[in-house]
Amino acid sequence: MAIIPDTKDWTWVTKQACPDCHFDPTGVTPDRIGPAVRESIPRWQSVLARPQVAKRGDESVWSGLEYGAHVRDVCRVFEDRLALMLSRMNPSFADWDQDAAAVEDGYGLQDPSEVSQELEDAALSVSGAFDAVVVDQWERQGVRSNGSVFTVTSLGAYFLHDVLHHLHDVNG
Repeated sequence: MAIIPDTKDWTWVTKQACPDCHFDPTGVTPDRIGPAVRESIPRWQSVLARPQVAKRGDESVWSGLEYGAHVRDVCRVFEDRLALMLSRMNPSFADWDQDAAAVEDGYGLQDPSEVSQELEDAALSVSGAFDAVVVDQWERQGVRSNGSVFTVTSLGAYFLHDVLHHLHDVNG
């Protein structure tokens, strides 16, 4: 069964706590993103080491492997977006269809140990990118294809929510 694409606009998580995973963006600044993402790596590796990681508990919800591959790619996408925001004035972000990426890249068929290593590499890379952001850059802006405006700070909170929310999704 195909996953029904999530078409909700999740940008509200940059302003208020998520009732599902309890992520609270209050006080989340770019200097806190790197450490928080690095702390999530062992939890993701634990999920990806589960014997049944590729099995969906419910056919309408991604498996732990699919979520891990998604988060790996989220790290890559957000590192690119952060780089654009730091190098250009008010850049626009290309659209990224996460559901199409999952199908095209066969998330559920990938090797869990490879995904684990790639997720670690991507998470460490994006963490380093956020660690390098200086206070003067926190309010730099970028625009998503749907018109949502992000600052480096709100982009970081949005990104961190994604990483942590999906850990919640897989009981990680």
